[in-house]
Amino acid sequence: MAILHIKSTYPSVSIVLEPHVAAALHDHFAFPIYSTAAHPTADDNNVAAETAPPAAGPPLHSKVDLAATLGGDGTILHASSLFASTPSVPPILSFSMGTLGFLGEWRYAEHKRAFREVYMSGAGAGDRSYLSSSSSANDDKAPAVSSDLLQEHSSGITGWSSIRGRSMGLTRGARVLLRNRLKVGVFDAQGDRVSGDDSAAGGRGDIHAMNEVIIHRGKAPHLAVIEVYVGGRFLTEAVADGMIISTPTGSTAYSLSSGGSIVHPLVSSLQLTPICPRSLSFRPLVLPANTPITLRLSEKNRARELEVSIDGRRRSRGIGVGMEVRAGGEDIRTRDGAWVGGVPCVLRGAVGGNADVNGDDGWVGGLNSLLKFNYPFGDDG
Repeated sequence: MAILHIKSTYPSVSIVLEPHVAAALHDHFAFPIYSTAAHPTADDNNVAAETAPPAAGPPLHSKVDLAATLGGDGTILHASSLFASTPSVPPILSFSMGTLGFLGEWRYAEHKRAFREVYMSGAGAGDRSYLSSSSSANDDKAPAVSSDLLQEHSSGITGWSSIRGRSMGLTRGARVLLRNRLKVGVFDAQGDRVSGDDSAAGGRGDIHAMNEVIIHRGKAPHLAVIEVYVGGRFLTEAVADGMIISTPTGSTAYSLSSGGSIVHPLVSSLQLTPICPRSLSFRPLVLPANTPITLRLSEKNRARELEVSIDGRRRSRGIGVGMEVRAGGEDIRTRDGAWVGGVPCVLRGAVGGNADVNGDDGWVGGLNSLLKFNYPFGDDG
């Protein structure tokens, strides 16, 4: 089991689990494990749970230095959603155990190597220097994704540097891909922010989304009528089942099923995709990541409310006539060039650090092997 391996190999590391997982597993370990539960179980003598409400204690992002997921792409989205209201997300190490696993980089059988790659990287937290641009020595057009998780840094926000091992330099195969997020806000007809969500993050400013925000007709039998504004200017009045605003990461999810373009995660952009539009001339758009997009429910809409989903999670309350969903790309660099925001994902490299020799960043291989891109009809080979 990965937990036993982590504690035996890296004894100074503390492990935080989801509440239901911690409750199910804590009896199996002789060492303490931690949970984000608001209240401990009465007979829980081995789980150090938070006893104060979430708002009273330090936020999760100040405690977590690395998030590891075991499951499918939805598990990665869930891990990202835990930091939806924070400007920074810890590196995510994902093990593919789902049905598709387009975002999952590592096989579970490689978990020992994966944790060794991360632990021995010597990367500092918050400083994000492990995200500095570098490219393959064999290909001057290789994507600017870091080849080193990798340099020693003494400064950090969350204490990642306190558990770092010595830097292994460019001999490490793992890399980091910084995935863009959306900033999403819901506003009423007067322009005031509306929380309207049962989540703790729902009442505090913008929510960040790794995949997409969707406004859709839900159970209503009629097509939705949505006014679309791009960069503050009116673009069109959409008559469709709904609208999708997605990141490049989300371009292979619902947006793809709705006819949107597939966009490489290193392309700084947003996708605006209609869901089953009435007009055949209404085509998906790819826009710069810093373009503000507003979706407003028109007075012509026959239903009084539309549903809003963020990364597959439906908000407890939708939007009414005149209300708006505003979305834009998250800033991932400050003016002085420092890295902020985004979702840093640990990519799997080839053994020995030769992942870039053939110019394959993993994304192309995923299109071919998982999505069966341009797969020939009638070809079983």
